[in-house]
Amino acid sequence: MRKKIAIAKFACLFAFVLSGFRMSEVRQQAATGTPTGGAAVQADVCVYGATAAGVIAAYTARKMGKSVVLIEPGGHLGGMTSGGLGYTDIGNKYAITGLSRDFYRRIGTHYGKFEQWTFEPSVAKKYLQQYLDEAGIKVLYQNRVISATKSGAEIKSIVLENSIRPDAKTNRTVTAKVYLDCTYEGDLMAKAGVSYTVGREANSEYNETINGVQLMKGHQLPDGIDPYKIEGKPESGLLWGVSPAKLEPNGTGDKKVQAYNYRICLTSDPNNMVPITKPEGYDPTHFELLARLIAKQPERKALNDYFIWSKMPNNKTDINNRNGFSTDMIGMNHEYPDADYKKRAEIIKAHETYTKGLLYFFGHDPRVPAELREAMLKWGYPKDEYVETGNWSPQLYVREARRMIGSYVMTQANCEGKEVVKDGVGMAAYTMDSHNIQRIVINGMAKNEGNVEVGGFGPYPIAYGSLVPKEKECTNLLVPVCLSATHIAYGSIRMEPVFMVLAQSSAIAAVMAIDSKKSVQQIDIAKLQARLKTDPLVNGKTPEILVDNEDSNVSVKGNWQPVKKGGYGPSFLATYENDRNGGTVTFTPQITAPGSYQIYVYFPKVAKPASEIKLSVKSGGQVKNISVLEKDIVVEGQTSGEWYHVGKFDLPKGDASSVNISSEGASGAVAADAVLFVPTGEQ
Repeated sequence: MRKKIAIAKFACLFAFVLSGFRMSEVRQQAATGTPTGGAAVQADVCVYGATAAGVIAAYTARKMGKSVVLIEPGGHLGGMTSGGLGYTDIGNKYAITGLSRDFYRRIGTHYGKFEQWTFEPSVAKKYLQQYLDEAGIKVLYQNRVISATKSGAEIKSIVLENSIRPDAKTNRTVTAKVYLDCTYEGDLMAKAGVSYTVGREANSEYNETINGVQLMKGHQLPDGIDPYKIEGKPESGLLWGVSPAKLEPNGTGDKKVQAYNYRICLTSDPNNMVPITKPEGYDPTHFELLARLIAKQPERKALNDYFIWSKMPNNKTDINNRNGFSTDMIGMNHEYPDADYKKRAEIIKAHETYTKGLLYFFGHDPRVPAELREAMLKWGYPKDEYVETGNWSPQLYVREARRMIGSYVMTQANCEGKEVVKDGVGMAAYTMDSHNIQRIVINGMAKNEGNVEVGGFGPYPIAYGSLVPKEKECTNLLVPVCLSATHIAYGSIRMEPVFMVLAQSSAIAAVMAIDSKKSVQQIDIAKLQARLKTDPLVNGKTPEILVDNEDSNVSVKGNWQPVKKGGYGPSFLATYENDRNGGTVTFTPQITAPGSYQIYVYFPKVAKPASEIKLSVKSGGQVKNISVLEKDIVVEGQTSGEWYHVGKFDLPKGDASSVNISSEGASGAVAADAVLFVPTGEQ
């Protein structure tokens, strides 16, 4: 009898504890939209993919009062932004707005600067996590989508499986009002039955000129590299990495995908270094073509001849592909976009083995010149990076996978400014860029095909219509990463800062769709554009004021010439000769909230710059003269200029304040580009 009573008491206690766990689970789910255990979850907004874009999207929606669930198929936060891509592809800083720009300001604070665009992976991860902590969002890691249920054109729910141990018993269902696919692969988009494409369109499809097959000189193998296992003998077969495919006519479309790689973080600090050792599965025959390339150009004895070896803070790197044979695993990823999870894992592992093998080859293979081997041996994997994954990035650089065919398709004409959309909710400015896509035999020589690098245009708007599917296909999905663009236009848009901008816009659109009970295609785009402008940080505070040289509240006196490339925004003004009378450019902000502002002036790189530049700041009735020394303007990273901090000023309401740039007495070129007024919060 006593035994039965004890069992009954234990059962009651267990039920009480279990109910407590369940109540805790419900409370957590209600607060953050994040489920625990194997529970189902319901939220206003579901963000699939905890890339940098996914983080910004989730943060935005949560700050706007919606419950959010943020799902990550892997275990890594931040995608490529925290996955090794520390040498940020910017294009033009003018295009980077809102929370995206705020992220690079937070990185700047970490390094003691206003903005910072070069950084260590762990630092990027820290500040992306900071956004989630501020919003109270917990990521649902290691869960991947396997299906989506729709009612008509509306997604009603999605089903996730455990990414490490798939088992139908642990599958969970997520129900939301609006979904955002922020992955590089577009898996949620595909499961929802939305139209997409993979590969390159023919030039004829969208009236383009640099899409499809392109045999160009960039990142190319020199003439004379034999592609056969036994040189001069085609019957011996092709070397590893060389495809038997034939070169199709220029502009021909196909389903091939530009090369992926790892953006490699190494360190030269002996106290923080894990040696580069031979990886499991290392095959030196994979580098026979590289050995022949090295022998062909004995004068190239530096690592920078074979890699883009960009230095990051604290003795670290962001290493990228360079020239004919490098970190790009050309032609080995064509199956990836539509592959199942198992096949993708195999492709990812093959890229890891190849890349680690490449580093080992440069450090140890006797066919590599001694100078190169010695240089490589000075580097190793950093102990303090990717500590959970063996000091190796868990994020393959998936440059391009699926691309949605949405309500509007961005094309080459948009990039070049020949077609300008009216529903812009973000900007891009990077060169139309494609890495090589295949390595084939042309006239008995190994050649790379697919590289394109065509720029020369300013920032251009990205259509809201390119972020949403056709309404007949899906009414509650936004796709800010695998957005609707042709291969070559996507090559300009596909930059991490731009993805973050578009993710913020998409999240605001999602909230607007929920509040108005409309489809994502039917929201008021003018209101979305206004919200992005008036509340760029989603915090309701006074936004910073940018005055660009092309704005109407800029007055110009003297001989200033417009320069269309290399500045902040579409152009900048410059004087190139001494002007005895002195030319001036005056930037006048319209101050709506009087108070304290930090003022920054943007200085682009110019040929033969003046050693000293004269500024004056008018704040109400007071004027302060300032001399800026050219040596104090330090430009770092992939950018054409830098903000210079002028100082902190109290500015009255209205147009009684200004910043004046003068060329009077200058010893060389002077640029007048943009002035930024950042409120300190002391309004």
